[in-house]
Amino acid sequence: MTTQETAAQAARRIAQRCAELMWAEDRASQALGMRVVEVGPGTATVSMTVRADMVNGHGIGHGGLTFTLADTAFAFACNTYNRRTVAQAAEIRFLAPTRLDDVLVARAVERVRAGRDGTYDITVHSGETLVAEFVGHSKEIRGTFFADEEM
Repeated sequence: MTTQETAAQAARRIAQRCAELMWAEDRASQALGMRVVEVGPGTATVSMTVRADMVNGHGIGHGGLTFTLADTAFAFACNTYNRRTVAQAAEIRFLAPTRLDDVLVARAVERVRAGRDGTYDITVHSGETLVAEFVGHSKEIRGTFFADEEM
């Protein structure tokens, strides 16, 4: 095993531990039936099924809940370095409607991280259909999820 492989494995363990600790306290995402599918340094994939209570007056999935799913993937991606991080800005483009029983999958990927700031690109799919594109800007705040000695 090379030194680089060891560093990559350690970074993945840190990302997964951060996600476990964050998920344990994330009542909103849990209540919406979200599931963290995968996390890694600067990345996260989160899924959610559109339920009857998530459909709006037009009979389509509520855009605010699609935003919430994308925001959750963003949150998990930018909190993978054991540095508590919050959103400072976000925007979304809705590209296609969602429907009852659609399984939405949000994939967040870090575009850039410099100093305390980061930018993340998030795509939301329903099957093969791209339903939304989200860009999130993050800011590190004080604190960590765990002490370095815990890893």
